Amino acid sequence: MEIKINVIEAVALAVAVLYLGVFCKRKIKILYRFCIPAPVVGGLIFSIISLIGYCTGAYIFVIDSLLQKIFMLAFFTTVGYGASFKSIKRGSKDLIVLIILVAVLILLQDAIAFSFAPLFDMKPLLALCTGSVSMIGGHGTASAWGGIFEKAGIAGATGIAIASATFGLVAGSLIGGPIGRRLIERNNLLVKQPVPNDEQVVIEVKNTDKHLSKDSIIYGIYQICLAMGTGSVLSAYLESTGLMFPPYVGALVIAALLRNIADFSGKFKINHVEIDVLGQACLSIFLAMALMTLKLWELADLAIPMLIMLFSQTALMIIFAYFIVFRCLKKDYDSAVITAGVCGFGMGATPNAIANMEALTQRYRPSHKAFLIVPLIGVMFADVINTIFITFFVNFFR
Repeated sequence: MEIKINVIEAVALAVAVLYLGVFCKRKIKILYRFCIPAPVVGGLIFSIISLIGYCTGAYIFVIDSLLQKIFMLAFFTTVGYGASFKSIKRGSKDLIVLIILVAVLILLQDAIAFSFAPLFDMKPLLALCTGSVSMIGGHGTASAWGGIFEKAGIAGATGIAIASATFGLVAGSLIGGPIGRRLIERNNLLVKQPVPNDEQVVIEVKNTDKHLSKDSIIYGIYQICLAMGTGSVLSAYLESTGLMFPPYVGALVIAALLRNIADFSGKFKINHVEIDVLGQACLSIFLAMALMTLKLWELADLAIPMLIMLFSQTALMIIFAYFIVFRCLKKDYDSAVITAGVCGFGMGATPNAIANMEALTQRYRPSHKAFLIVPLIGVMFADVINTIFITFFVNFFR
């Protein structure tokens, strides 16, 4: 039996799933303790319910996820409004370090994939589907390159790549919070690094209702819509060049330009607090929709060798994040939050990275540096570096 859920019902269901995740975190202390994001909790519960219906043949959900893309676009627009060039300059050293670390992570993910290929008598390009193609690449890159691999004669590459990306999405959402929490508490980072003055001001603003007036919220929505609409034109132009770009890159770039024009000219005001609040709401709904529409039965396509390779990728991500990413940064609170974010986009997608960091900052305190650097890496640098390496390996093993 097909249970059809239209576009409006899908949003309502996503909110219900989100509330379910919040409820579970309140009742199941281990979820709160290890900072598992509420959208991930609720979304996985719903996807398991979907899995039961699919396996038994009793029912299957057909969800119109059109607005999922809108919420994703709106969220990344709010990320763009947070990209102040002045702030980037202050965190430029960490940004460069993280770009280098991402390149190393991509090489290690592909090295693990290739090392297992001869053990399981597997073609290198098929093994690559469990490497950076699906891990740091996520579903978008997995779908794109899977089709290219199949044209090159690698049968079933798309299915394996998408199933591997599904595995990575779940794993990256589950390991980021616990790793960040352990780094924070084991190293007493909240005691060693007191809240900086500028962040303390932001905390006070966010906790003061008088700053969130009706008009300011309305203008915040206007600013998001303006950047989204203008950014769609830019995205269409970028796609016309034949290069691969995420669909939200145009809105993010336009929002960043508006933010910095406002900062340097002082001619108009950006409603930062309101946009931040709206962005958090869009992220939560988008992530709930993304996870509740996961087809967990796709993992059934992964044979034992593939599962061994993917669990090895998970082990790599844990070790790399805990022992390398954190230590190569400044080993402070911001570094711990960034490390949790790297787990998110290192095995899934940038929204998962943001959700991991949100779970930590909601429990502890804000980290402006993390929310500035991680989206920039996940959106602008990781995919570009990954594409370069994948292109090299594809031509090498052709």
